[in-house]
Amino acid sequence: MKDIVDMEIRVRYAETDQMGVAYYANYLVWFEVGRSEFCRKKGFRYTDLEALGYRLVVTDVHCSYRNSARYDEMVMARTWLKGANKRMITFGYQILHQDQKGVIAEGETRHICVDSKGKAKSLPEKFLVCLTG
Repeated sequence: MKDIVDMEIRVRYAETDQMGVAYYANYLVWFEVGRSEFCRKKGFRYTDLEALGYRLVVTDVHCSYRNSARYDEMVMARTWLKGANKRMITFGYQILHQDQKGVIAEGETRHICVDSKGKAKSLPEKFLVCLTG
């Protein structure tokens, strides 16, 4: 895995169930946090893409849960680019314990580039170069 970006996240009380375990849907939110930071580090701001009338729509998501994250624990959202072409981008993720010794969850998201009307479009070259360069 090259070009990995790690982002620390503290598990908030609102993200847990009655037993203090992180609710499964929050892992997708943490994937998004990692993805946003990955793009920023690569010089790709999602708001700049939106300003041009483009959106990246999630077409597929997968998450495998291996362990539990708990309230107030620091976890690491690790993100990398798995693949990209003019219309599709796939990101890979791991949610790790802070010591990075145990995988809590892993997965991927696939995105298609669309215009403001939802029609599939090619990602502007500038953004594709940022992600893959």
